[in-house]
Amino acid sequence: MRVKQGFVMREVAGVGVVIATGEASKAFHGMIKLNDTGQLIWRGLEEDLSVDEIVERMVSTYDVDPETARADVEEFLAKAREANLLDE
Repeated sequence: MRVKQGFVMREVAGVGVVIATGEASKAFHGMIKLNDTGQLIWRGLEEDLSVDEIVERMVSTYDVDPETARADVEEFLAKAREANLLDE
């Protein structure tokens, strides 16, 4: 799965946010604020990493066990799907 074309993550005033560009901006207005974990997951999606690869990256970056990391990734993905941000 990947981030849909037209959605990008940028840093605004030191905060990671997702915004819509081009055609995507006609249907999606506003921005989504991401914490550090959300930014790590988003970058993984931009790189077309699998869920397992994103979980591994979280475990190696943060002091978190694989089960907690997987739950966090799955929660993020559910919210991203709900917001129609992903191509699967």
